[in-house]
Parts: sequence; structure tokens; C-alpha cells
Amino acid sequence: MTYKTLTIAGSDSGGGAGIQADLKTFQELGVYGMSVITAVTAQNTLGVQGVYPMSVEAIEEQINSIAADLAPDALKTGMLFSAAIIKKVGDLVEANSWNKLVVDPVMIAKGGSRLLQEEAVEAMKEHLLPRAYVITPNIPEAEVLTGMKIEMEEDRKGAAEALYQLGAMNVVIKGGHTEDDDAVDLLYDGEEFHEFKSPRIKTDHTHGTGCTFAAVITAELAKGYSVKEAVHTAKKFITTAIYNELKIGSGNGPTNHWAYKRQGVEVK
Repeated sequence: MTYKTLTIAGSDSGGGAGIQADLKTFQELGVYGMSVITAVTAQNTLGVQGVYPMSVEAIEEQINSIAADLAPDALKTGMLFSAAIIKKVGDLVEANSWNKLVVDPVMIAKGGSRLLQEEAVEAMKEHLLPRAYVITPNIPEAEVLTGMKIEMEEDRKGAAEALYQLGAMNVVIKGGHTEDDDAVDLLYDGEEFHEFKSPRIKTDHTHGTGCTFAAVITAELAKGYSVKEAVHTAKKFITTAIYNELKIGSGNGPTNHWAYKRQGVEVK
């Protein structure tokens, strides 16, 4: 059986994040990847030089084309940029009864460029989170969405519970922004907390980690795996991709998407 996955996100001309990272990840995990482009960015490892959003109509037409012929088994969102785009995507996800939605609430690029307009945060909370099967914020994104300051483990648990109350069925708060020896991702399913640990890797080559992590979850959900199983695979995939550095570009370089099949790194 061929499983189909869809990414609704921005294009990264440098190939490390966004649509390009998602499609590479889907390919590595043996699912058929499709895309809806929400914006074109001019970027490389040094930063984002330009953001050019698509019209809401163009995004709607792309989604409608896929829905009419290639309905996905699971899908993810990445960079959505504006409140109007978020609302349209949320409405179409609901209209098509696409239940396995992974929301990666992309807000800020690694170099600091804002990829989500400030007024779009409320739209995400209203129109996308209630339709999310899984949401995968990093700590700064979770802080913006909840209005909470996250410093301790209990803060992360509180933020996860708050995001669950906003409608997301499963919440994964990633641990890449902490200074701990281990990078710990926290999953909350509405009843229990689950931790996924891996040794923290000291590197500047982490561009696209969030996109890739969410894309792995999407691929594994499409295959029928549970959220817990999907997150475990995502943790292993991204840890392996970071560990096996490509060392390209002069700035924050991309991760190694093909490393997973060659040298998996164990996670707890």
C-alpha cells in the first residue's frame, strides 16, 4: 500500500527547511509526498533574505486539487505566514475531514527572521489548534501560544496542558532550546506525559530540525503508527540527522536527511 502525505508550508531556497525538508523526509520514510506552497522564501544558511507569500486563492486551489484526487493519509502545516492563510487552511482541513493533522507552528527562522505575522498567532489558536491531531512547538513557540514563561520541567508540562486545552489532541514540546545535557522532547496526550531523551549535540548545523521532526511524525501517522511511536521515530530520525553533519554553508547549516537509514542513533 502506498501512503500519501501532504505538507502545507513555505519553500526554502536553501533546501534545509520547509517544503524541501518535508519532501526529503517523506521520501526517506517511504511515503508519497505532496505539497501546497504557502510562500516562497529567499534564504540560505546565513538567513532569510525575502519572504513572498502566495495568495489565499492560490493556496486554496492547491489544496482543492489534492483533495479531489490524492487525499492524504496524514498532513502537516509549517510556515503559514498570515491570519488569512491560517483560517483558510483550517477551514479546508475541516471541510475535507482530514483528521491526522500535524501542526508545526513555525514563527521565527533560525536566523531570527519572523515567519509568522504577529496577528496570525490568535488565528492559529482559533482556527488550527482545535483541528490539530499533534502540535510540535519548540519552547519559544509554546511560550507565545500560551503566554507562559517556560523555564522548568513543570513549566513545560503546564504549557502542554494549556495547548491541549486549546484543542490540540496531542502536544509535543521540543527540548532543543534548553541548556541541559540531554535534549528532551515532552509528549502530552491528555492523560499522560512521555519523555524522549537523546544526548545534546553541540553543533551549528540545525537548520530545518523542526520541519523535519514534524514531517517524520506525519509520515509515521500516515502508516498507521501511534503518536507515541511516531514521536519516538521522529526523535531518532532528527538526532541522527544532526549527529551526521553535512557541514555545508557558512552559517546555520541543514541537517542530514539521508543519515537515518545508514546510522540510526538510539534515543530513550
